[in-house]
Amino acid sequence: MTMTRAVVLLSGGLDSATALAIARARGDECYTLAFDYGQRHRAELAAARRVSVMLGAVTHRVLKLPIGELGGSALTDRSIAVPEKPTATIPVTYVPARNTVFLSLALAWAEVLDAGKIVIGVNAIDYSGYPDCRPEFIAVFQELASLATKRAVEGGALVIDAPLVTFTKADIIRRGTELGVDYSVTVSCYQADDAGRACGRCDSCRLRREGFAVSGVPDPTRYSA
Repeated sequence: MTMTRAVVLLSGGLDSATALAIARARGDECYTLAFDYGQRHRAELAAARRVSVMLGAVTHRVLKLPIGELGGSALTDRSIAVPEKPTATIPVTYVPARNTVFLSLALAWAEVLDAGKIVIGVNAIDYSGYPDCRPEFIAVFQELASLATKRAVEGGALVIDAPLVTFTKADIIRRGTELGVDYSVTVSCYQADDAGRACGRCDSCRLRREGFAVSGVPDPTRYSA
């Protein structure tokens, strides 16, 4: 098996953990990257480190990124309540341009590492409707990566790999379980407590809980109540 060096965006949640497991199963040499961007809690950063070690990444880095100082999202501004019911529009938990910024910095590290792939666990089936999680967004960013990098200009491929983009949440859980992902160490909740326990009420908790119910896999999530 030919090994490809890959930068894997790792939030500490269910989706990114599964994306990392898929990359490792394909034989990729994985370098994981998380961001401290002013999110509500630190639990997901701790989870990202655990997942990186658990799934055998070469190394894990956390970059400080002050996009939270711009506001505009319930995930970075505590004065905005995290919604606990589904909404008909893009919810206030959307962080403006987050995946565009994350992928841009992953692209920079990929250039430094001479990596041929960036792996991101976005999903556009069972999701909150964020515009930067759609296949169309990934396709356009792929075009950007092909134009804006030294590696691509000199003839080397640099692939933006979104292996989960057309999976349901249940599909993601089943695939990760097949690959040995321990979902008990992941944190998906938008307002988890310091111990990483989930609220069980936010959109992310709802999607995660429903995914486990449909998949038939026991839900290992720790809830605060």
